[in-house]
Amino acid sequence: MIQRIMVAGGGTGGHLFPGLAVVGELRRRVPDLEVHFVGTARGIEARILPERGEHLDLLKVTPLKGQGLGARFKSFGRIPSAMREAGALMRAFDPDLVLGVGGYASGPVLLAASLSGRPSAVLEQNAYVGMTNRILARFVDRAYISFEETAQVFGKSKAVMTGNPVRYEFVEHSRLALADPEGFEARARNILVLGGSQGARKLNEDVPHALARLGGLPEGARIIHQTGQSMRNNVEATYRELGIDAEVVTFIDDMARAYSNAALVIARAGATTLAELCAIGRPSILIPFPYAADDHQAKNAEALERLGAAICIRESNLERDELGRLIEDLLGDESRRRAMSQAARAHGKPDAAAAIVDDMLAWLDGGQGMGDPEPIPSSRPSSDPARALSTAPAYRVASPEMLLRRVSHRPRRPVVVDGAVWE
Repeated sequence: MIQRIMVAGGGTGGHLFPGLAVVGELRRRVPDLEVHFVGTARGIEARILPERGEHLDLLKVTPLKGQGLGARFKSFGRIPSAMREAGALMRAFDPDLVLGVGGYASGPVLLAASLSGRPSAVLEQNAYVGMTNRILARFVDRAYISFEETAQVFGKSKAVMTGNPVRYEFVEHSRLALADPEGFEARARNILVLGGSQGARKLNEDVPHALARLGGLPEGARIIHQTGQSMRNNVEATYRELGIDAEVVTFIDDMARAYSNAALVIARAGATTLAELCAIGRPSILIPFPYAADDHQAKNAEALERLGAAICIRESNLERDELGRLIEDLLGDESRRRAMSQAARAHGKPDAAAAIVDDMLAWLDGGQGMGDPEPIPSSRPSSDPARALSTAPAYRVASPEMLLRRVSHRPRRPVVVDGAVWE
């Protein structure tokens, strides 16, 4: 039974929110569940979790990737003390399970959990496994994955294909789509543009001009363009100058309903966006953020494109005229959009959070859980950083003076992130 869980990592919403979805499902089943989050002051968790009234401890750890040589040496130097801090936190909280959600803050916590013999698991949301989870692959007991091609990184005895957890309202809308697919598709008429995530300026600038090249919208259709706070006025002015009637919003209260009402979605390709698209089953044009770590957004979008569920356009190849023609072709081809919807829905896992919790409870209660994916190669490239760590001497967690800041609790209230309201 899980009575206490420690959730480590974050940095971005794509890491943090799947973890929150799993915690939400656990709380539905274990009302008195105790949850401690561990992150960093520079991550999104430092803003979101206190707003929700969650318990959060902050580690003094910094990223390794995307840093200069000097900053990278400093980051390496902080790892031992961060592991000691994490070990002290675990001894004080004594969690039944430590869950890593990705991001550099999860590394020291999951390593300390493994070396102290505590059950540990990670969520891997992307089609390409990032540095932190690659290092942790040899140490954790479970890896809940969203793309089958990532199973080989963790090994067949650990990887469980569950999909990326989404908010509960997406589960409800996915059931409607499955119960009445014809009616669901008939009611979906809007063009939904999601331009509010980090680095989406190109979408906010180019998509209105692409839509201006349409000969007109289908009857009853509307353009819903979510921009984020900083670009709303500019985008609204652009539509006005182009003579296009569009609803431009800073954020969307009911994102699941917005997806459900969309005949076509134009968006970036973060893991959470793709999980939500697939949970409900929406055709999409995906324009990956070109500076995402390890180019993971492009890998996500290309994986979905191979399934026939989306069309991927690299930002460097984005042309307004071509995008306009593509949008017009898709809006005029209902059968193609329905095929894309079905492919997305076939890949979607709206019950991912429930599946993960089912497996966790069965595993920790002595059962075998959900079982393993198909057999996969066990060989790993010699350059894998986890190989070097696996041969390192055992590390004994000491009892250092705590260098942590405890974030105070506040009443939970809705938080707006990347244009969506998180309750």
